[in-house]
Amino acid sequence: MEILWALMAVIMIGAVLGPFLLRRRGGIRQVAPGSPDAADPANYGFARQEELDIRMPGPDHDLMDVLDVVQQSQSWKAASQLLAGTEVHGEVRWQRVQAFAGAASLELQRRPGGVSDQPGGQWLRVWRAEAPKDAGGAAVHAEFLVQQAWRSSQSGTDEFRIILEEAKEACAQAALLSPGDPVPYIIELSIARGLAYPREEFEQLWLKILDRAPAHMGAHLAALHYWCEKWHGSRDLAHDFAEAAAARAPKGSLLSALPLFAVYEHLPEVNLVRGFYESEVVTKAVEGALYAVHSARPDDPMLAHVRHLLIFFLVRSERWAEAMNQLIHVDGHVGALPWTVSSDPAADYAVYRALAVAGYEANGGSPATLSH
Repeated sequence: MEILWALMAVIMIGAVLGPFLLRRRGGIRQVAPGSPDAADPANYGFARQEELDIRMPGPDHDLMDVLDVVQQSQSWKAASQLLAGTEVHGEVRWQRVQAFAGAASLELQRRPGGVSDQPGGQWLRVWRAEAPKDAGGAAVHAEFLVQQAWRSSQSGTDEFRIILEEAKEACAQAALLSPGDPVPYIIELSIARGLAYPREEFEQLWLKILDRAPAHMGAHLAALHYWCEKWHGSRDLAHDFAEAAAARAPKGSLLSALPLFAVYEHLPEVNLVRGFYESEVVTKAVEGALYAVHSARPDDPMLAHVRHLLIFFLVRSERWAEAMNQLIHVDGHVGALPWTVSSDPAADYAVYRALAVAGYEANGGSPATLSH
């Protein structure tokens, strides 16, 4: 199987999933695309690579409909109405704030404006100007600034710090407009990481979030970055943070999956050794995430995030059937870790999906044997 992972690395470097992998006497070999023996993801009802939606980890039809209206009309009012009707303490509001901010940021990146045309994302500027006391608009603006800093500036530069300082002030304004709302403080977690808050200051910020939404999965994922080795913590600190959150997770919470995200954040840059993914630390984290998925509400908005990361680990562990069981729940949307760290999320996801299909069929699986 080491040859299989070396093959996968070559495929991913080329950014093209060429030949499909397939079942033959319990092993996996390459065949030409279109061969009658080829393992074909389409046989399982999976979406074509070019149809994969990279904006969200799972469907949010109301959000997508409103985003289309906002971008086509360049009017902010539909976005304001959607956020006003979204529960303040839940995961959905945080995801929608991120989505609106991301849309405005990408518009600006694609259309920075000039002498004869307006910059992209102008609807957000108008929103803030025309409704300065709109809490939703204030939160989206703060998140927009954070995304601009991370997307357009190099970490540690003066420009980066200036934008994040502006974002910090925007978070404070958003918090004043919506007392009890955790979202402005969750946005500030990324600012804390970028501006290297001292630990005491970071922990004070974290307590404000715990007071408002103690089981907020999105907040925990954002906070985890601060404690990681590549930022202001270590492997042990990140692991301890994740384990503590999992231990106090209420019944049905996805916080039990947080240790798997901590493992992911500390993966070696290159590791094609199967044994690593069968190690005790990885196996324990995967089992915790599987338990969280099985225990969570089917409509939990963070469920897709956990399923996507599970696909990565289950495929790397060659647990093909379990990977397929996650794929049937999330296929069609790839806006989540680990795919979003790639320049082509859909292509990376498609590689892992094809490997899961091939491995599943190599062990006797077929569309008929996969339960939906």
